[in-house]
Amino acid sequence: MIHPLLFIARRSHLALPPQAPARWLPLVLGLLGCFAMASQALAEGNSRSSFPGRRVGGGTRGECTARLVANLVPKSDVYAPGASGLIGILQGPSANLHPLIVAFKSANAAGVVEPGASVLASREIAAAPVGLVLLKAPSLRGATQWETSYRCEGGSADPDPLSFVSAGAPPAVSLLVPSTEPVDRLFQAELLQLKAHCGGTIAREQIAKVFALEELLASDWPAQLPVRCL
Repeated sequence: MIHPLLFIARRSHLALPPQAPARWLPLVLGLLGCFAMASQALAEGNSRSSFPGRRVGGGTRGECTARLVANLVPKSDVYAPGASGLIGILQGPSANLHPLIVAFKSANAAGVVEPGASVLASREIAAAPVGLVLLKAPSLRGATQWETSYRCEGGSADPDPLSFVSAGAPPAVSLLVPSTEPVDRLFQAELLQLKAHCGGTIAREQIAKVFALEELLASDWPAQLPVRCL
């Protein structure tokens, strides 16, 4: 039989001191933060394999709506621009030039733009012939859907910068995310190298190879593509 005093002593030895909860709080909060980061990384990982985007826009009818436009992102249509925030757009050949509309919309981790989601930023880029456009994306606080298309109707008189959506010009749609993976670093490096050609040109074959666009950049494209930086 255990003596009552010994039992009390053992309980006193095992009991946590009053300040223990305060000491454990940072650890608990840290674990919760790790779980949250892991959940976000898992959601972004899933979006990279399942995001229903299309890095190449343009339709089949009408000179404007059929003109090629492409976001320079990996084939998954998901991209992390990194610290530079640099993104690129490819415009196809056309005799009838129209402005580009670029829009960034808040999305959930799966890349879905939910009803009522805000447009984080949008801009109109002056009409230009075949070539590449480099610009900076807005600062990312989470998953952001990036759409690029031509303003084929309405012209600059239309006060709505996103009126291209109703014009029937299928946009290029990609998902921008904060977490960087190896494929993103490759694209970041290529875009930074491309920036060195601002105001000049770069070989079509090089762009086709670097961004895996060989099936699109055919021989009817110019051998040298102009590079515009905004």
